[in-house]
Parts: sequence; C-alpha cells; structure tokens
Amino acid sequence: MAEPGLAVVEIAAADDATAFAIQDVLTAGCAAAPADCTTRDPGEPGVRLRFFVDLRERPDT
Repeated sequence: MAEPGLAVVEIAAADDATAFAIQDVLTAGCAAAPADCTTRDPGEPGVRLRFFVDLRERPDT
C-alpha cells in the first residue's frame, strides 16, 4: 500500500465468535468503526462481518 487510508473490511467466518475475534485483531492497531452484529445469507454456511478502519490514525488519538 503506497499510502494508508480508509478501508472497508469484510470477514467471512464459520461463526460469530470467530468473526469478532478476527475483527479485534485487525482493529487493535488502527482507528476503527467496529461492527456489532454479523449477517447471514439464507441457505449459506457461516457469517459475514463488515467494518471500517482508518489506517492513518492510531486508536488512542
């Protein structure tokens, strides 16, 4: 990445706990608007979680 900026991250996981654990790891080092719920596609296995991160800012700023 030439220059950090804003990003949308979508996680596909087997279950809610896994999706939120991955979100926690990915948002630990940047400012983020974390998601509070997952979505499911009817008839499809697993869940999806979408959230937004700003790679230009640290979470404590």
